[in-house]
Amino acid sequence: MPGSTSDGLSPDELEIWASVASLLERLPAALDAQLQRDSGLTHFEQGILQALDLAPNRTLRLSVIAAYASCTLSRLSRAITRLEGKGWVRREVDPDDGRYTRGRLTSAGHEKVAASTPGHQALVRELVFDTLTAAQARQLGALARRVATAVGPGEPWSPPRP
Repeated sequence: MPGSTSDGLSPDELEIWASVASLLERLPAALDAQLQRDSGLTHFEQGILQALDLAPNRTLRLSVIAAYASCTLSRLSRAITRLEGKGWVRREVDPDDGRYTRGRLTSAGHEKVAASTPGHQALVRELVFDTLTAAQARQLGALARRVATAVGPGEPWSPPRP
């Protein structure tokens, strides 16, 4: 951007970054608060359950979930342990390659996703989509994907298309 130097961000860049940083802090906090209040889940746990619910046979390798969530296998393992304790997920050896572990959404986990998703999506609609035009929402999606790809590693998660 014009006006930037190698010493730091320009005033315009700093203003843009302040908005992005505020979004990165406020949106996850709002999503977590709603999910905790209504469903007893964190946004991270909801994401795990949602990814499994959308996967073929409601099963994914834990390494794939970790890549989608941009988290360590250790963080994911702790979350899976919590979800297993509630009967929503179970671990199983990958029959295609025994070196891998899969997460499988249980029937109770599917019910949890079905119960928690409407409130979560209503908040996402209120905070994101209701504040933007359709064109702005598409632009936000494209820009967010571009930045997420630059941050890496790998391609950002996309839900399967119907």
